[in-house]
Amino acid sequence: MSTDDKNRAIAAAILPLVGGAGNISTVAHCMTRLRLGLRDRSLVQDEALKALPAVMGVVEDDTYQIVLGPGTVARVTPELEALVAEAPKPAHSAEDLAAQGAALKAAQKQQNATPFKLFLRRIANIFVPLIPALIGCGIIAGLNGLLINLGWLPGVTPALAAIASGFMALIAVFVGYNTAKEFGGTPVLGGAVASIIVFAGVAKIDVFGQTLSPGQGGVLGALGAAVLAVYVEKWCRRWVPESLDVLVTPTLTVLISGLVTVFGLMFVAGEVSTAIGEFANWLLANAGAGAGFLLGGLFLPLVMLGLHQALIPIHTTLIEQQGYTVLLPILAMAGAGQVGAAMAVYLKLPRNGSIRRTIRSALPAGFLGVGEPLIYGVSLPLGRPFVTACVGGAFGGGFVGLFSMLGDSVGSTAIGPSGWALFPLLDGNKGLGETIAIYAGGLLVGYAVGFVATYFWGFGKELLEEFDVDTEAPAEVPVTAGTPADTPAGTPPPALEPEPAKV
Repeated sequence: MSTDDKNRAIAAAILPLVGGAGNISTVAHCMTRLRLGLRDRSLVQDEALKALPAVMGVVEDDTYQIVLGPGTVARVTPELEALVAEAPKPAHSAEDLAAQGAALKAAQKQQNATPFKLFLRRIANIFVPLIPALIGCGIIAGLNGLLINLGWLPGVTPALAAIASGFMALIAVFVGYNTAKEFGGTPVLGGAVASIIVFAGVAKIDVFGQTLSPGQGGVLGALGAAVLAVYVEKWCRRWVPESLDVLVTPTLTVLISGLVTVFGLMFVAGEVSTAIGEFANWLLANAGAGAGFLLGGLFLPLVMLGLHQALIPIHTTLIEQQGYTVLLPILAMAGAGQVGAAMAVYLKLPRNGSIRRTIRSALPAGFLGVGEPLIYGVSLPLGRPFVTACVGGAFGGGFVGLFSMLGDSVGSTAIGPSGWALFPLLDGNKGLGETIAIYAGGLLVGYAVGFVATYFWGFGKELLEEFDVDTEAPAEVPVTAGTPADTPAGTPPPALEPEPAKV
């Protein structure tokens, strides 16, 4: 079976289990998850979905999210979209009723969502689409730095530098475009206003006795400028006559927002961005071990609550200022603790074939920084192993933070990957070898402490008695592309089915 056929088979298996094509209103994906807008949630067969070999877990939020893993999800999504488009449409009246029901459910859910969570969701929607470019450019930047240090290919390194730096030089424009799109404005107007921030000509402008510099304010300034542009545009739409709208509205939007950006936002956002960078450096230089311990230990719970999204602009700001974010390698230690905890669970439950198969399937992804299969399939449902996984992450983060106190900063040139996948993106204020050694040491500490804490304190007597039992081997199911061969096809014990976590 070809790769395309396997991906289409995954999509075909998922489609009936989410209620069929008529129950799907939207199809999208992020780095690891297929995100579906559903008209009737009750039609979804959760247990059957989780039993599919390609499915690593499901999460219910503003959309129904099926965890397929990086690479696979990007290939399955268009196949599912094609199947939905090919499916026969129901009668018009029934479709209208379903759409009305979905609208009512969405309105009810909107009422229950807190403003803070909605704000974080919007922040994520702005920055998450930029992650692939950040990763690609970050890896190229790391490769270029290695070539320069080795003195190899001197004729090629300037070209690689341009390729790696081009996106970061214009990231404010992309942030402005996505911000305007997310807040309901015209995306290109948001990008136009944000582009002022990176325009070289701002160096001729004096504000508050200081000369502006291109890029001052960075992504924070771009975000603020684009939000302002949206509100100006909406105001113009209300008051400008329709006959003049096409000329007046874009002109006033760019002019008013642009003037406020130049004579206010760039200066303020620049001060805030500088303060963020200085505080991060001060914190790790003076309290690195303690800060790393807290950050590494709390990151998994932050992910479960969806609060980790607030860190995305901070990471991006640090990358703009320093070329790397010093926070991500510390936060990545949470995944190391998770891996260590899973290995301990594997040894503590020698008779439970179902859980052990799940761990064998999910561990490779865990080592590469994709922790969702282990979180939702192993540690979180068991309870105490989730806590001990956090302990492992805390000690790994404390290890990396300790070296920051000693003057060895470890950073990542992009956001997104963690675990072993972060190695190509590492950078720091010392040599690459030393930076890699510190990060690898943190991973080993996280693995070890997560394992020891889970093995000795992760299971009470009752939990062991409940789960260290023989389980019926699930039937073999053909393995799909990008799916670990040992993924169980059967349903885990009832206690291993957690309530959908909000991420």
